[in-house]
Formats: sequence, structure tokens, C-alpha cells
Amino acid sequence: MNLFAEAIAWLTSHEQYEGAGSLPARIGEHLFFTFVAVLIAAVIAIPIGYLIGHTGKGRELAVAISGAARALPSFGLILLLVLLIGVTQKPLAAFIAFVLLAVPSILAGAYSGLEAIDRRIIDSARAVGMTEWQILWKVEIPLGLPLLIGGIRSAALQVVATVTLAAFIGLGGVGLYIIAGLALREFDQMLGAAIVIVILALLIDALFALLQRLITPRGVSAGRASDFRTRSLRPRTVAEPSANR
Repeated sequence: MNLFAEAIAWLTSHEQYEGAGSLPARIGEHLFFTFVAVLIAAVIAIPIGYLIGHTGKGRELAVAISGAARALPSFGLILLLVLLIGVTQKPLAAFIAFVLLAVPSILAGAYSGLEAIDRRIIDSARAVGMTEWQILWKVEIPLGLPLLIGGIRSAALQVVATVTLAAFIGLGGVGLYIIAGLALREFDQMLGAAIVIVILALLIDALFALLQRLITPRGVSAGRASDFRTRSLRPRTVAEPSANR
């Protein structure tokens, strides 16, 4: 409890908010690495995921690659890329590692969002004369957005945690406080930085959860509520005759 109080005191100290290496500056670096890596991963993974989800081709390969990529150790991947690309290109190596870690979740969210759509909806769209391009943009993408945002949400949470490890190769971010605190045995600084990272992860998770809720089409959410009410009323209609007897 005393260590926690010391960590709070470290966080609220005015010294942490002054100079170029202040806590807000480190938080900005941390968020910059996170969102740029997720953005690059989204640009790569979303078109591929939509192609797989719309055509149904390559799903097994995508699942295998996604599963293998998720099993990669984050720190080992960063160090391997630094060694392969060169110690003078540490930021590039770190960004490549972050992107590789973010791609599987976004790819899975993109193609699973399209695969989760009822095929009868797609058949109805074709029956009214919509082209494949119109089906993709006007039917599949809007209905698949919630699962896509869920994939981006998972990717962002994984990257924001992994960016902490970038401090081991001399990059910025909140992880620098943890590395420096470990060397100097300043545990209050380490705990304070860990609290900041947890808060960042919770805020990012809440932001994407809100976005996921807002972009869900009203017809989809209404349909889910209707299905839930139907399922909840079904046992009563069966039980009522026996109760009257």
C-alpha cells in the first residue's frame, strides 16, 4: 500500500510534467506508436479481409497465418527485426513489429464480419439486381463493421501493451520509465508508469467499445433485441398451459 501511495506521489509530482521528457510527452510517443502501427495494419489487413470474406477464398490460409502471427513473442520479434534491419533503424524495426502484431486481429475481424452475415441477405441483394461491388459496399461492409471494429480494438490493446517493450531498444514511450526504474530500483516510478499504461489501455478499450456500439446499424441492434425478447418469452408460452391445468 505504501508503494502504491509512492507511485501516486510520483505521478502527481510537478517534475513529471516539465521538460522534453515529461510524462505527457512520453504518453504522446506511446500513443503515436500505437495508432500509427494500427493504422498501417488496418490499411494492409482490411482489404485482404474483405476480399476473403466476400469471395470465400483463402480463408484457411488466412486463419493459419493469423494463428501463427498471434503466437509470435513480441519482444523476440522486435529484437529479431532490429538485428535484421540494423541497429540504426530501430524505429522502423519497431513499427514493423507492431504492425505484424496488429494485422492478425484486424484481418480476422474483417473477414469474420462478412462471413457472419446471413447468406439470405446477400442472396436477396443479388435478387434485386445489385452488383457484387454494391453488395460489398452497401450490404456487407455496413453489417460487418461491428466485428471489424472489434478486431481493431483487440489489435490496439495488443500494440499499446507491446509499445512498452520498445523502451528496451531505446525508443520513447511510457516504457522508458519502467526500464529506468528497473535499473535504478525506483519501484514507485515503475508502478506509476505501469498504472499509466493500464489507464491508456482502458481508455482505448472504452473508446473502441463506444465506437463499436455507435456504428452498429440500427436494424441489426433492433433485430438482436427482438430475437432476445422472442427467446425470453418462448418458455412462458410453453409453461402457461401446464400452469392453467
